[in-house]
Amino acid sequence: MSAVQPDTLMLTLDRIASPVGEVLLVTDVDGAVRALDFADYEPRMMRLLGRHAPGAVLVAGRAPESLRAAIQAYFGGDVRALDAVGVKTAGTAFQRAVWAALRAIPAGQTRSYSQLAAAIGAPRAVRAAGLANGQNPIALIVPCHRVIGTNGTLTGYAGGIERKSWLLRHEGVIL
Repeated sequence: MSAVQPDTLMLTLDRIASPVGEVLLVTDVDGAVRALDFADYEPRMMRLLGRHAPGAVLVAGRAPESLRAAIQAYFGGDVRALDAVGVKTAGTAFQRAVWAALRAIPAGQTRSYSQLAAAIGAPRAVRAAGLANGQNPIALIVPCHRVIGTNGTLTGYAGGIERKSWLLRHEGVIL
């Protein structure tokens, strides 16, 4: 077994219980969230994490208490508890613009894919915005669940439509 190189990105994987399944929370040494998903989608999260932090070493451990508390507060009813949580991702400039636009959607509100594309100044890039939404490695904090179909339908969500419905109702969206 070889030693870890000094410049290797070390990440911590924490597991936190939630009303809709165990949450996987990946943080770096500075406390930034690198990935967040539900345990039943761990392979997807690992695949996305590999794209955003290639070569990183992932070890089991505890995330900073402030992050754990923010996630628990969100599920406890403070739907704005994740608003100020720091995240760090790679991704293309377009993806990062989409993810920033997602973070600008307030809890309790939704946007369509076309509204999301318009929000980043690319109103004709609806499909590309949808693809970027699906490549988001940080669920909940970068709230991809707040994007719905133009007709109000709960379209694709990597965590499953039932979970998406629960999250939106939890945030006060009337479905």
